[in-house]
Formats: sequence, C-alpha cells, structure tokens
Amino acid sequence: MMKLLFIIIGSISLTLGIIGIIVPGLPTTVFLLIAAAMYARGSERFYNALVQSKFLGAYIRNIQKGMSIQEKIRANSMMWTMILVSTIFFIEDMTVQAILIVVGFIGTTVMGFVRVRRE
Repeated sequence: MMKLLFIIIGSISLTLGIIGIIVPGLPTTVFLLIAAAMYARGSERFYNALVQSKFLGAYIRNIQKGMSIQEKIRANSMMWTMILVSTIFFIEDMTVQAILIVVGFIGTTVMGFVRVRRE
C-alpha cells in the first residue's frame, strides 16, 4: 500500500516538474527530486526510467553530483525572480500567488539540502 502511495506522489511531482519547465516560477528541479525520491521508495523501475530519461534525468543527475555555491545561489535567484515576476505582473488571483510563493519556499528549502560540490 505504501509503495502505491509513493508512486502516486511521485507521479504528481513528476507532472508538476514537467509543467514547471513551461510555467515561469514553478520550480522544475524540486518536483523532479521529489518524484525521484518517491519513485526510489515505491518502484525501482519508475526511478530508473526517470533518472535515465534523456531530458529529465539530467536534472536529477546534476543534483546527485552536487552543486557549487554559485550554482545554488544562481538557481535560487532565478527561481525567485521568476516567481516574483509571475506573481506581480501575470497572476492576479491571490490564491495562486500564495501557492506559487509557498512552492518557492519549498524549492528554497530543498535546495538547502542539496550537497555542495567541492571544486
């Protein structure tokens, strides 16, 4: 039962990650990392398919290697710039703005846990 729950949560996260590629402000990498973590617990087949994916797997593999401090700062800066631009100029619904900001805080938190690569 738990494996099915992990697969469902992973699939929802994967869907949000794919949407995040298109929608400015919605973080892609965070949702793909959540999907990978859920798939790792729920289905080895789904996890391997995601990590070995030609387009989406690169996000996860890069994070697994670690990021430099500069990359982490750049990623967070880009994410928050897009979130703020989207909420100020393009999204009028306060509920959607609040959701986007909460997702941004989740993304920032997840980025805090990403291993720092020593160069």
